[in-house]
Amino acid sequence: MPDLAAALAAGPVVLDGGLSTELEARGHDVSSALWSARLLRDDPAAIVAAHAAFAAAGAQVATAASYQATVEGFAAAGVGAAEARRLIASSVALAREGQGEGWVAGSVGPYGAMLADGSEYTGAYAATVGVAALRAFHRPRMELLAEAGADVLACETVPAAAEAEALLLEAQALGVPVWLSLTTVVDDDGVVRTRRGEPASEVFAMAADVDAVIAVGVNCTAPSAVGPAVTQASRTGKPVVAYPNSGEGWDAVARGWTGSPGIAPDAVPGWIADGARLIGGCCRVRPQHLAGLTRALS
Repeated sequence: MPDLAAALAAGPVVLDGGLSTELEARGHDVSSALWSARLLRDDPAAIVAAHAAFAAAGAQVATAASYQATVEGFAAAGVGAAEARRLIASSVALAREGQGEGWVAGSVGPYGAMLADGSEYTGAYAATVGVAALRAFHRPRMELLAEAGADVLACETVPAAAEAEALLLEAQALGVPVWLSLTTVVDDDGVVRTRRGEPASEVFAMAADVDAVIAVGVNCTAPSAVGPAVTQASRTGKPVVAYPNSGEGWDAVARGWTGSPGIAPDAVPGWIADGARLIGGCCRVRPQHLAGLTRALS
């Protein structure tokens, strides 16, 4: 197979959907602070099956179950550091087994995911956790996933400019392909902003000259807000990644979803016209929804 960067240069590639959503729909408890990472230890076969379901629906890229998998997070659950590192690395092999042909992305979730308090949707921690500390936090997992053979690292659901900077610096140091995906909103004036409130265009621009970055874009963003974000991201000159959530909202206090799902496949051609090349779904997007996107892409 070509590398993913070459594939994106040739045309659109289908990313998978919400792994934790699929695991939950299959009856697995993902309500703990470890979220889907708990199953790396407790039921790895379930993770393989979920990856396989997305592959059957057309996904060409499987995103490993490492979004919430950190040494710190496992330590809080009573898992030792050596075992935590083994579990993080195992996420790549499990994704490879479920995906079959295709690529595997090692998920690098934000610092707020480890906190398990919903702060990845606000970026509030960026006020006190600086770039150096964020680099130190992300470095071990990025190294583990790269050494385990991930084709690309998905630096995803990034809510703040400081965290994007940290991830980009680590990507440069590590020298492996990454994509940078912000979680964004559109304000009342039509400006695309990070969840922290910074203009997304300024954050996207940080990635423009980083050779390790093979795509830049958004995820865990409302479908209605994807179009403006894709337009902004495309100005970097890099392929754009877009994988919105279902259109529902996450209530971090009640730990539940509100609203109705709604990724419209007929929106996809417009995203492609504006530069999107890596397209899939995030929270609450299941294989049957991804199949609709796959049909739209074909």
